[in-house]
Amino acid sequence: MLVHPQFDPVALKLGPLAIHWYGLTYLVAFGLFLWLASLRVRQPWYTQAGWTRRDVEDLLFYGVLGVVVGGRLGYVLFYKPGYYLSHPLEVFAVWQGGMAFHGGMLGVLVAMALFARVRGRRFFDVTDVIAPCVPTGLASGRIGNFINGELWGRPADPGLPWAMVFPQSGSEVPRHPSPLYQFALEGLLLFVLLWLYARKPRATGQVSGAFLFGYGCFRFIAEYFRQPDSFLGPLALGLSMGQWLSLPMVVAGALIWFWARRRGA
Repeated sequence: MLVHPQFDPVALKLGPLAIHWYGLTYLVAFGLFLWLASLRVRQPWYTQAGWTRRDVEDLLFYGVLGVVVGGRLGYVLFYKPGYYLSHPLEVFAVWQGGMAFHGGMLGVLVAMALFARVRGRRFFDVTDVIAPCVPTGLASGRIGNFINGELWGRPADPGLPWAMVFPQSGSEVPRHPSPLYQFALEGLLLFVLLWLYARKPRATGQVSGAFLFGYGCFRFIAEYFRQPDSFLGPLALGLSMGQWLSLPMVVAGALIWFWARRRGA
């Protein structure tokens, strides 16, 4: 069986300043977004609509705020509302960890709505630009989770070649390396599918709908291999919180895609 390498979470120390691997993965995510979105707006149908590199830079600024604020509030409200109600000041202690993708996504949607309003653009025009550029950031974040040895998987068959012991779990039980599953599914595979799909002009909203549907499906599948949070455990029907939060994404993504297709036709 494999054993998690127990990486030092601190990548570099400069005197009192400690640079964590997880923070570096966020920088990589933002850098990849800037590069990919810049490629997106060079497509003829975007240049004709007046999109520029400056728009991409402003989108990144709005998006960073949405990710950080939404991700933190999502974790507080979805996962530990009782704890933070009793310890309200710890809501701001982001250095202690605790970010939720679904909250971050809602934060980004609010930020994109604000950007669209300020720039006089349609909401789905904005989200269609950014949707194919998001999965690489998700992939980067999952590498950060793996380096930290967190979000380990459920117990696995010891005969599984890649079954891995996570000492951080407090046991020697071989587990699925679920952060790597999510890296592959909702990161790399979703990126490839969306990037190829968005290479041709699509009806406004279809790329956004495809992202929601694809992420929701891949996250739902990956959650079967990820250990549910100990303070929550399995919820109704044996599903995890991540699965229950993914189901509305699947439904919304399908509805948006069909609505956009019908409207485009």
